[in-house]
Amino acid sequence: MKQKPVRRKPGITGKVWWPWVKRAATTAFFLLVAWLLVTQARAVEWREVFATVANFPLPSLLGAVVLALLSLTLYSSFDLLGRHYTGHSLRTPTVMRVTFISYVFNLNLGSLVGGVALRYRLYSRLGLGTGTITRVMSFSMLSNWMGYLLLAGVIFGFHTPALPPGWKIGSGGLQILGFVLLAISLVYLLLCALSPQRNFTLRAHELSLPSLRLAALQLCMGAANWLLMGGVVYMLLQQKIAFPTVVGVLLVAAVAGVITHVPAGLGVLEAVFVVLLSHQLPSHEILAALLVYRSIYYLAPLTLAAALYLVAETRAKKLAPPGRKRRAT
Repeated sequence: MKQKPVRRKPGITGKVWWPWVKRAATTAFFLLVAWLLVTQARAVEWREVFATVANFPLPSLLGAVVLALLSLTLYSSFDLLGRHYTGHSLRTPTVMRVTFISYVFNLNLGSLVGGVALRYRLYSRLGLGTGTITRVMSFSMLSNWMGYLLLAGVIFGFHTPALPPGWKIGSGGLQILGFVLLAISLVYLLLCALSPQRNFTLRAHELSLPSLRLAALQLCMGAANWLLMGGVVYMLLQQKIAFPTVVGVLLVAAVAGVITHVPAGLGVLEAVFVVLLSHQLPSHEILAALLVYRSIYYLAPLTLAAALYLVAETRAKKLAPPGRKRRAT
């Protein structure tokens, strides 16, 4: 007796569950964002923040907000360098929106979520292939950290912050580190200008050295963004501490988790600023300024980035270029 073949209903496939998985993952992601916003808001000492804001001179507070907007706008332009580097054709507002969302989520959730995962998701929905996305992302990150190396080299080497005793690296060691970082950034420029070999392979992706002009623009934009971030803190400290010192401490904070022990119970940023600047300014003023800094530079942009990401998800098909199905590699 022959067994009758099982007939599947029209339109039902083995992957019918996949859209539900994607919807569940998207819902879980937005629940995570909502949880993050609530927990961050509850963790902030709002009374202290409001009291500090109320006592801030209006020019200092407005100056900090303007510099934060300039920094976020500048970083949102980093992927435009990647567009020039790869030659893809997404429009400028679209590229800047993707970069802004990725950067803000990177600040709040870490590089794997913001710097990598969101960039891949958003750009792939807009029609870019994996190879192109990897090159854009790598070029943007390289711009940020090469700018850091250049600025840290100058600050650490020629305006070395005084470090307290007991740190694993003293002021002299930090100055030497500064010269090393400056040398690395200059070697990168020399390679871009003079290297006969222009193409390299990294994890099956081909990377090319940019022109000297583009590399110099990378370093300038990256360094300028770190200066703007330092400027935000400088304004919130009401200009009571020299600007190069504030920038130097901010740069130290970026690597403090690697080179020194940070007291428990404080974030890296807060701990480094309190340790290095408490002899120049009362600790409560420093912490109050940094609370406002986190509100201006982290929390408020995260709310906007979450809204933009939701809009980008719902409008992904409309924003995709005509040749989306033929993804570039």
